[in-house]
Order: sequence, then C-alpha cells, then structure tokens
Amino acid sequence: MYDRILLPTDAEKGAELATEHAIAVAESTGAELHLLYVVDSDVYSSYTGDEYVHEFEGLEAALEQVGEEALESAAEAAREAGLEPTTAVRHGTPHEQILAYADDEDVDLLVMGSKARSGEYRRLLGSVTDRVARLASRPVTIVKTPVEGDEA
Repeated sequence: MYDRILLPTDAEKGAELATEHAIAVAESTGAELHLLYVVDSDVYSSYTGDEYVHEFEGLEAALEQVGEEALESAAEAAREAGLEPTTAVRHGTPHEQILAYADDEDVDLLVMGSKARSGEYRRLLGSVTDRVARLASRPVTIVKTPVEGDEA
C-alpha cells in the first residue's frame, strides 16, 4: 500500500504522537520511513543577529542543531521498532520544502502532527500542516495532539 512515508518534524512537544503513528504505519506496511526537518528561512533571515547570543555560530546554525536533535530522537524511535529511517534537513519555507521533498522522494503518504487549537488561533496564525494538507497531491494523515487549556 505504501512504499515511502514522510514524517516532517518540527521539534515541538507533541510530535511524539505523529512519530509513533508514522512508525506504526511503516512497520505494518513495510514502507521506508523518511524523517524531515525544515529550518525555516523566514525565522533566521528576518533576524539581524545583533543581539543573538548562542553556543552555536548563529541563529541558523542553532535552528539546524535543534532539527538534527529532533531527527535523531525520531530516528532512534524508528530504529527501536526495527526500521532504518532516512533523515534530511532542508532550509526554506516549511510547507514548500515538505511538499518538494515529498515530490523528490516520491513518497506515498505524509504523516504530520498538529496541535488541536481553536479556529481563532488557526485563522490568525495558520499552520504548516494545514498548508501541506491543502496543497499536497498525495495522501496526508494528520495526527492531532491536544493542547492544555485550549478548546479545539
């Protein structure tokens, strides 16, 4: 049914449910699991860096390090389940890079996490998951994570 599954991760709390789901689907279908982190170029390109102090060289490097750690955590969970995941870091606009990676690797399914937030929150800020689901030409499974104190 599925040969290649893509799990984009954002290193946020709550990504565990989407990771567990993607691993379970890959296990049950024998699919390859691809893990992707996108360093959001809008975040680091809009920052001057004048006041930024971090143990890494700059904001872009710090974001990349966060992504590498998130990928390693998800990859470790996949390896514990007997999978050998492919990991990748890309730079750019998250939803565009996720869709491009899905096309480049010809994935059959995208599994994405989403926090169950109110409609007002979504209308104001939008969501990478919403954009991907709207624009994707392939199936997208959205795994919702409840947010404390927020009514869905």
